[in-house]
This record gives sequence, C-alpha cells and structure tokens, in this order.
Amino acid sequence: MSFFRAISTWFKPALSKEIAKRTLGEFKFLAADLELTSLDASEAHITSIGWVEGRLNCIDISSCEYGVIRTRKPLGQSPVIHGLTNETVDDGESIEAYAKKLSALTLDYIWVFHNAALDLSVLDRAYQKLSLTPVTVVYFDTLQMALYELKKRHQVVPSNSASLSACIARANLPDFPAHNALDDAFSTLQLCYWQLSNLGAKPATQLNELLHTGAIKAVTLGKAS
Repeated sequence: MSFFRAISTWFKPALSKEIAKRTLGEFKFLAADLELTSLDASEAHITSIGWVEGRLNCIDISSCEYGVIRTRKPLGQSPVIHGLTNETVDDGESIEAYAKKLSALTLDYIWVFHNAALDLSVLDRAYQKLSLTPVTVVYFDTLQMALYELKKRHQVVPSNSASLSACIARANLPDFPAHNALDDAFSTLQLCYWQLSNLGAKPATQLNELLHTGAIKAVTLGKAS
C-alpha cells in the first residue's frame, strides 16, 4: 500500500456542525511541526517536535516549545537534513510528555500544520502506542490551502510549489532556517495567517466559510480504527 493511500484509509476527518459554526476569533492557533525519520507515515518516528501558539494575526513567543525525542530507530537522513545525530537523539525525551502537553491544548484551539496528514497520522500512531486518552483536534493545513490556491491558477501544480519554503517565499514572509521543528512551526503559523488574510477571513469568519478549501478539518487522535 502506498504512503498516501495508507494515510487516506485512516484520515477521514470532518467538522461537527457545532464547531463549524464557530468563528476564527474564538480560537487560539497552535502551529506544530515534527521532524521525522521517514516520510512514510507507517514507519516514521519522531526525532524532534516544536510548536508555538497565537491568536489570529498574533504570535505568543512565550508559548514556544521544542524538544528532541528519544528513539532507537534508524535516523535515515535526519543527521543530514535536521542535524540530529544518534547521540543527540539518544539523550532526547520521551514523546509521551509532549503528547500529554498537546492533549491539554485542544479545547478552543486550531492546530496548524504544513502537511497535516503526515504529522497527524504519526501522532495518532504515537497516541495509540502509548494508550493515551483520545483527543479530537480541529486543524488547519497550510499545504492544503496552498494547493487550493495553486490549482486556481495552474492546470498542473508546478513541482515543489507547495513546499513550506516555496509558500513562504511566494508570500514574502520572513524566512527561518528550514528543518528545525520550532522554526518550521513559526513559518507555518505566519503562513497560516497570511493565507487566511489573503482569503479575506476575519475574526468573525465562521469555520464553515472555509470548508470549501479543504484546509480546515477535525480528527480524533488515539482512537482505535
């Protein structure tokens, strides 16, 4: 089974009618990024995690979290791409502590990812492995929003035009060093705000007004399939 097909068999998210009627201004935003040993969600392990919170168009610097995650699995290209060596990862922390922190940040939060299907499927596997209490997450995918916009302008989306770095450059946003989980989380939150502004979204905009983009959805992590 291919990587994308494997994700799609699990990833069938939807917003409830109650949540869809809520406005953007009612939520905090939490942009998160995972650095992984692989892009195959079925075998990827987390090597680092970072996130930052904010309100619409604002970023709360004091909310930053970053941690290197301990894993005994082969690191693949992580030492080259992320700069994380076996020694660094061996001294890392358990993903459980960070997963529990994330679990406390679900009510009245919109989580933001660039490629939500990958990161959320890896988190879902971690939640199930750790037998953590399932949590329902409302999320915004900046990758999906980028594809929505690109498909309106191109019959065929240009290669790599929806990557985080390409999106940041196209929006003329500040460029953080790539492949650090916290830096990528910052970039993702900035991109989210820019995309929403570009779409004409306001604090009073209801989530159901954004559903046509395919970028905002909900999913339950840790729920056995």
